[in-house]
Amino acid sequence: MATARATSSYLSGREEVRRRELVWGRVREPPAPLWDHQAVVMRTAVALDAHVSAGRLGRVSIAPLDVVLDEARALILQPDLVFIAESRMGIVRGQVWGAPDLVVEVQSPYTEARDRTVKLRWYLQYGVREYWLMNPARRRITIVTRAPGGRVRHRAFSGDAPVVSTVLPGLATPASHFFTNGM
Repeated sequence: MATARATSSYLSGREEVRRRELVWGRVREPPAPLWDHQAVVMRTAVALDAHVSAGRLGRVSIAPLDVVLDEARALILQPDLVFIAESRMGIVRGQVWGAPDLVVEVQSPYTEARDRTVKLRWYLQYGVREYWLMNPARRRITIVTRAPGGRVRHRAFSGDAPVVSTVLPGLATPASHFFTNGM
């Protein structure tokens, strides 16, 4: 019952632009991302939005945006970027109520371990179809999907290798395009 109250209280608060998450009823307020992190988020959002809009595939949005993965257990995250397929836009009701089709997290030295472990488990558990872990320091994108039969599949892209998505048909943007020159 306490977690249901926590979810309700969290979602009924005033609109904020600061990042925060509700994890099992406890509010986390990590510090704001650094400039380089946000530059990768922006480049990724622009590239994915252009592809998604051209193909009328759905919608792309960036943080801060609450993604309610588990209302009863009070699990609400704010991924760096989400994509919702056109056929599933009904899950967007102010916040995103359920698993996005694609989630992107840009890693930093402070978030890398959590993004690769805890958040990966949650996203897969709650039905995210594709999870991008973007590592600016290595200029690498790791895409994690759940293959038929439940096996987890990791694919890495770097340099001029085109990023291939199972959720965004026709995407073939070189991995290097998502990272700024100075990173």
